[in-house]
Amino acid sequence: MFLRKDQTSIFKTMKGEALTRAFYRYMNTQKLLDLASELECNVVYNEPLSKHTTFRTGGACTAMVDISSEESLAKLVRAAHEWNVRYIVVGNGSNLLFDDKGYEGVVFLMGQSVDEIKMMNENTIYAEAGCSLIKLCRFALEHNLTGLEFAYGIPGTVGGAIYMNAGAYDGEIKNVITSANSVRADGTVHTTEANKMALSYRSSCYQKNGEVITSGVFRLEAGAYDDIQDKMVELMGRRRSKQPLEYPSAGSTFKRPEGQFAGKLIQDCGLRGYTVGGAQVSEKHCGFVVNKGGATTEDIMSVIRHVQHIVKEQTGYLLECEVKIIPYKE
Repeated sequence: MFLRKDQTSIFKTMKGEALTRAFYRYMNTQKLLDLASELECNVVYNEPLSKHTTFRTGGACTAMVDISSEESLAKLVRAAHEWNVRYIVVGNGSNLLFDDKGYEGVVFLMGQSVDEIKMMNENTIYAEAGCSLIKLCRFALEHNLTGLEFAYGIPGTVGGAIYMNAGAYDGEIKNVITSANSVRADGTVHTTEANKMALSYRSSCYQKNGEVITSGVFRLEAGAYDDIQDKMVELMGRRRSKQPLEYPSAGSTFKRPEGQFAGKLIQDCGLRGYTVGGAQVSEKHCGFVVNKGGATTEDIMSVIRHVQHIVKEQTGYLLECEVKIIPYKE
């Protein structure tokens, strides 16, 4: 195991305990990445996170590991905890905002290498965490199954959808999921039934227990192909007419306050079109902060903070961010 030339500079200004900690942190990270390669996971150093988030912002991570299977993820998660290596799991990156400096740690990418989808019986679908919601919805359509139409067009993966209990147009993941597999810190794979997932508005047990979702099982109802397709087309049309899909964003930026709508509160406070750098409160839908071109994460955060301040000041409502903000360091 050897230090790469472009990484040795991190030690030059350090002394004593700080140097020792940094050195062992680096060596443990390299051990983890060596293990990832042995497990046939593709490893990329200094990968720009702007390529892996729907906001299209964020600096580079220390390394990105393209997870090859549930088994490889289990071994890597266990090793990361044993060796104290910082990591985060990313799917489509549709609800994440990374620091402009990047992420000091390893990113486990749940992508196309773990996106298997199959029928378990006549009305039950199994899908791995890296499977996109669009792929899942189209698969259900092909098998004349109804219940997932609401998810068509949500820019996320199965893993992210379960984690956030994704929903739209009066539908939620909790209405169709029956169970999910996840990896615990000790590397064991655990199955959780839907009634144990604590699924509620944009929330699940996984946000607290730290387990990494690897797959989900969905039970749907038999339906007519044309009716299902018509509903999917209708909902996609509504999204395109009301949401700023032409710009990078993370979807709804703020959670819905009880008894109110975030977009309306923002609009009523005169914040439509409020801009910092390349980030803007969408002129089409005030509930969205968008990257109109060249935005940095700090631009987006400045808009978010300003909106929260003004809405709180004028209405008394504190808008909670739906987007997960990831710092550069712990």
